[in-house]
Amino acid sequence: MSYEDKIKELKLELPEARDPVGSYLASKQIGKMLFISGQISTAANGELIKGKVGKDLKTEDGYEAAKRCGLNIISQVKKACGNDLSKVKSCIKLTGFVNSTEDFTEQPKVINGASDLIVSVFGDSGMHTRAAVSTNSLPLGVSVEVDAIFELN
Repeated sequence: MSYEDKIKELKLELPEARDPVGSYLASKQIGKMLFISGQISTAANGELIKGKVGKDLKTEDGYEAAKRCGLNIISQVKKACGNDLSKVKSCIKLTGFVNSTEDFTEQPKVINGASDLIVSVFGDSGMHTRAAVSTNSLPLGVSVEVDAIFELN
C-alpha cells in the first residue's frame, strides 16, 4: 500500500505546507537526507494550538497538538518530494518541544502524538529515534513544536 493510500485509509487530511515566516527554509535536502524545520501545532482550521501543557492543556490535548505537528511534517515532506511520498525511505528522527509547566513530566506522552502518526502512515519505515524536551515557551505561544529528519530513496 502506498503512503498516499495509507493516509486515505486513516482518513487523514494533510494541511497545506506553509512557507516559513522567518529567515530559514521549511526543508533542506542534503544527499539522501531531508531535514524538516520545526512544525508548530495548528488546528485543522489553521488556528494555532496555544497554551502550556500541565496548565492550560492536559497531556491528551498535547498529544493531539503533537499529532497536528506530525501532519504538518508530512505535508512539508510531500512538498519537498515534489508531491511524491514514495520517495521517502524512512523517518530517522523527531525532536519534539513541549511548552509545559516546570513540574510537567509527561513530554514523551505528548510527543507520542507525532511519533504515532508518523508510524501509522509510514509503517516500519516510520520508526525513528526521538527526543522529547520541555520548554518554558514556544513561538507564538503554541503548545508543541516538532522537527524531523527523513531519508529519501
